[in-house]
Amino acid sequence: MDSRKEVQHVYLVGAKSLGAYGGYETFVYKLTEYHQNKENIKYHVACKANGDGCMDENKFEGVTKINDHEFELHNAHCFKINIPQIGPAQAIYYDVAALKACCEHIRKNHIPHPIVYIMACRIGPFAGHFYKEIHKLGGKVYLNPDGHEWMRAKWSAPIRKYWKISEQMMVKYCDLAICDSVNISKKDR
Repeated sequence: MDSRKEVQHVYLVGAKSLGAYGGYETFVYKLTEYHQNKENIKYHVACKANGDGCMDENKFEGVTKINDHEFELHNAHCFKINIPQIGPAQAIYYDVAALKACCEHIRKNHIPHPIVYIMACRIGPFAGHFYKEIHKLGGKVYLNPDGHEWMRAKWSAPIRKYWKISEQMMVKYCDLAICDSVNISKKDR
């Protein structure tokens, strides 16, 4: 890639917002802040529009509002996804809706060689569909597995089983798994 001419578009999916809600949210905030002056990279960040942990861009300085569902922060294009109040399944719905929006944006804007970076492994049964779609669009899928989510006691046994299978499905077919811990890396081999 000629860094003077071509912009690398990176779509970030899985964090609820930019900011201090949790680890992924802080990561996205710091990543976009660090790269805000780089002309050869453009981030597109899916944000939760409503519910627990939703994005409130009014709390940040330097926001440029595009419309009711889009804004720019740290030179990153942020787009909000409305989520129905469907209990714990909201996280799965959110990731699916965000990936659908990413694919539509890539297609509509003829984005060459996009990278779709997914944080967390909630959508295993749907991953194959989106991986194929992203590859058809000339893109790659990077995945940051969320550790041992399937082992957390807060989930019932059937939910833990779903998380484990979902993670296995997502890791199996991604182009690159980016693990932020040696133990996660060993587990996902």
